[in-house]
Amino acid sequence: MSASSSAAAALDAWWDDVNNSPVWQDRTFHALAALYGVVAVVALVQLIRIECRVPEFGWTTQKVFHFLNFIVNSVRSTVFVLRRNVQLVHPEIFQHVLIDLPGLAFFTTYALLVLFWAEIYYQARAMSTDGLRPAFYTINGVIYTIQIVLWLLTWWKPVQAVIILSKMFFAATSLFAAFGFLLYGGRLFLMLQRFPVESKGWLCDYHMLWLLLDQMCNAG
Repeated sequence: MSASSSAAAALDAWWDDVNNSPVWQDRTFHALAALYGVVAVVALVQLIRIECRVPEFGWTTQKVFHFLNFIVNSVRSTVFVLRRNVQLVHPEIFQHVLIDLPGLAFFTTYALLVLFWAEIYYQARAMSTDGLRPAFYTINGVIYTIQIVLWLLTWWKPVQAVIILSKMFFAATSLFAAFGFLLYGGRLFLMLQRFPVESKGWLCDYHMLWLLLDQMCNAG
C-alpha cells in the first residue's frame, strides 16, 4: 500500500513539474500548432483540388467549408505559436477574444458541415431545403451575439463567474454542433448504405469529409 502511495505521490509531483514547466508548455503549444497547421494544409489542398475540378460552380457549401477550415486552423496554429505573446496582451479581454474567436469560427465551420449534410439528406428525400440556410444564419447570429455580450461583461466586470459562464456557453455550443453532426451525419450515412454499389462512386468526397472532420476533432 505504501509503495502504491509513493508511486502516486511521485506521479503527482512529476505532473506538477511538467505542468509548471515553461519548457513543457512551449513544447505542447508548438505540438498543437503543428497539428493545426497540418489540418490547415489538408483543408487548403482539398479546396484547391475541388476548385481545379469544378471551377464553374463557384463557392459551393463544400468549398466554403474547406476555406473556413483552412482559416480556423491557420489562426489557431498562429495563436499557439505566439501563445506567450498572447498572454501578454492588455487589456485582458483581448486575450479572451484571440483565444475564443477561433473556437467560434470552428463552430461555424462545424455547423456548415452539418448544413451540407442536411441539404444532401433533404434533397435526396425530395424534401424542401428552404429553411435550412436561414436557420444556419440565425443560429450563428445568436451564438455570436451571446458570445459578444459575454465578452463585454468580462471586460466590464472580469469576475470568475462570468469567465466560467463563458466557458460553459462555449461547451454548450460545441455539444449543440455535435448533436447536429450526429443527427444529420448519421441519417445521411444510413441513407447512403441503401444505395446500390454502382451508385457509390460519387460518395468519395463525402468519405473525404469524414476523414477531414476526424482530423479536425483530433486536433481540437
